[in-house]
Amino acid sequence: MKYIKCYLSTLLLFTISLALAQRDLGRESVEVIRSFEATLLESEKIDIAPQLPPIDTTSKRQQYNVPIQTMSVNYPPPRIRPLAFESDRLPDSYNGYIKGAGGFPNSFYGKGTYHVFAQEKLDIGIDLNHHTANNSARVENQRFSKTSIMAQGTNYSESGLALRGKVGYTSDNVYFYGYNAERENLVGGDTLSIPKEEVQQTFSIFDLGVQVFNGVRTAGDVNYSAGFDLYAMGDITPSAETGFDLKLAGEKWFANKHALRVLLRTDFTRYSTTSDSVQRLNNFFLQPNFTFTSSAFKFKVGVNIATNNDKFSFFPDLELSANAIENLLTIFAGAHGDLNKNNFRSLAAYNPYILSRVDIRNTRYNNYYIGAKGNIQGIAYQGEFGYKTTTDLALFLSATNEPNQLDRFNRFQVLYDDVNIVFIKGTVQFDIEDFKITGILNQNFYELKSDINEKAWHLPALDLNLGIQYTTLEDKLQLKGEMYVQNGVPYRNDEGEAATLNALFDVSVGAEYFFTEKIGAFINIFNLANNKRERWHRYPTFGINALAGLSVRF
Repeated sequence: MKYIKCYLSTLLLFTISLALAQRDLGRESVEVIRSFEATLLESEKIDIAPQLPPIDTTSKRQQYNVPIQTMSVNYPPPRIRPLAFESDRLPDSYNGYIKGAGGFPNSFYGKGTYHVFAQEKLDIGIDLNHHTANNSARVENQRFSKTSIMAQGTNYSESGLALRGKVGYTSDNVYFYGYNAERENLVGGDTLSIPKEEVQQTFSIFDLGVQVFNGVRTAGDVNYSAGFDLYAMGDITPSAETGFDLKLAGEKWFANKHALRVLLRTDFTRYSTTSDSVQRLNNFFLQPNFTFTSSAFKFKVGVNIATNNDKFSFFPDLELSANAIENLLTIFAGAHGDLNKNNFRSLAAYNPYILSRVDIRNTRYNNYYIGAKGNIQGIAYQGEFGYKTTTDLALFLSATNEPNQLDRFNRFQVLYDDVNIVFIKGTVQFDIEDFKITGILNQNFYELKSDINEKAWHLPALDLNLGIQYTTLEDKLQLKGEMYVQNGVPYRNDEGEAATLNALFDVSVGAEYFFTEKIGAFINIFNLANNKRERWHRYPTFGINALAGLSVRF
């Protein structure tokens, strides 16, 4: 309260002083000397145009200090795609193909195939083959006839599971014309004619197979398959054979290049000649292996565990390859062993003139090899040198040397012996513009371990095959030539001594020309040198022969 009173007193005194001061101003007098009027002189207006200052073109160096920081960025991995190059036009594809031909000596050839594809989900096809020839006008009962039909198909389901199946039938007619070389000895110099039915052998084979597998790539890069092959085979004698081969396989890939594989297999064979004579040959296999692949080398390590008649065998499954010179030279070496089944079907396929009663066995072998392969300026090659040990290797020898006995038609018995084999293999293939040239060489050196057999009866030591193919006129015309050489095989002559049959030198040529897109004609001439060597003792080949016919594709 005290402070308020002081403030009001001060304000009152200031107001009174101001009033007194104004009152004093009114008492003064003002004297005017003269009046003044300000005027401006006339002037000229000057226009000045504004101008921009000159541009500063000097450069100045600035320096910034940016602190380094590490940032974590999450991003999906990129999808690497190959660059798109213009590719060559794919050849026209056809669902069906038929070839029919006739020739000499009195031969007919027919081949047909038809496949149906339905939206990449179903593939069904059927194949038919027939070939027959008759040279009885020159060599009695020198003839053959073979017909086969096979239907197969694959179905891919939406779930990724695929089913493949096949069913087929083969009829193979073989004639034992080997008696012709000894016809005079059979009847004391008189001629002899034997009806074809007495020297005919007919192999009838029924095949059935089913396989289930993954038709698409699985999320875990695991492939699997399970299936079986079944066959039944018989001939005109009571001989009959059945086989059942069951396979279960799995495969796991690591980093898209390393693979772990496991195969479980059971192979059963039942062979009978009479109701009281039955042979069984059953093999079981467990085959695991792992393959490691890098840019410089690849190696496979595994084992083949096999059992037969409760006897276990362990075979190596090893291979190492290294790129010595990128794409030019790859060196490889390995060791592999297995049981090779000699059943009635496989023996008759190799030698159709065998007896209907044979001993079926496994050939046990171990194969050690080293080689090189590569591609030099479009020339692909592979060479291999190796050593193979075999136990119970199948050999073939005439069943009898006595012409008047029951087996006078010269059929072959199957013998077994232990043989060491040193082998050399080589292949070469190269394309030069429209030319395609191939060459294959196989050379074997046999060493029998026992004194039971003097030679590796009827096994060839040298095989040489050279082929050339020329395509021109916008793929309408194709010319080809082939040369096949095989050494004379060892056999036992009528005196019971080891001898060697003549060698084979076979030169063949052929041509095929399409008049339209779907219709063409072809001709093939075989054995131009008219070589009649005996691959099997007393069974000369046909000599020169030819086929000519038409081709239709649709």
